[in-house]
Amino acid sequence: MESVGWISAIIIGGLAGWLMEARYGIFLNIVLGIVGSVVASAILAQFHLEVVGGRLGYFVTGFLGACLLIFLARLVRR
Repeated sequence: MESVGWISAIIIGGLAGWLMEARYGIFLNIVLGIVGSVVASAILAQFHLEVVGGRLGYFVTGFLGACLLIFLARLVRR
């Protein structure tokens, strides 16, 4: 994955965490968003899946990964 993809994943993950309901506090949501976004991008890179759509593709991948990790964290904390 190119470096712009990783930088985009971090920024988008932070934005996704910030936009989610601040149940754990805004800082933890941002961290969960960043981690989820980076993990989703890394999983796609491991399976040699090409992100279609350039930066928009990275945005969608990062946002979905961040939202998924935040959702899973909410399930575990219940």
